[in-house]
Amino acid sequence: MSAAQAMRGAAAQLAELLGTTPDSVSALRPAQDGWTADVEVVELERVPDTMTVMATYRVTLDLQGQLLGYERVRRYARGQLDRTR
Repeated sequence: MSAAQAMRGAAAQLAELLGTTPDSVSALRPAQDGWTADVEVVELERVPDTMTVMATYRVTLDLQGQLLGYERVRRYARGQLDRTR
């Protein structure tokens, strides 16, 4: 399975489980037994848009691209920037 197929599969399967359309896939890494992807999802729409609550979900896929599991690893406001040191 290609990286592009894994990325689309992670987003589509998470969307089916959560009942919402993912905003983006922010990371994709090959794993020993498949792929791991970080998928960004809108959890709560707010006005202004910069206050919308987003979440990052870590999705694990097997070698065939089937979802094995997922977990929410972060929640943040859409306008929030990560601080780097």
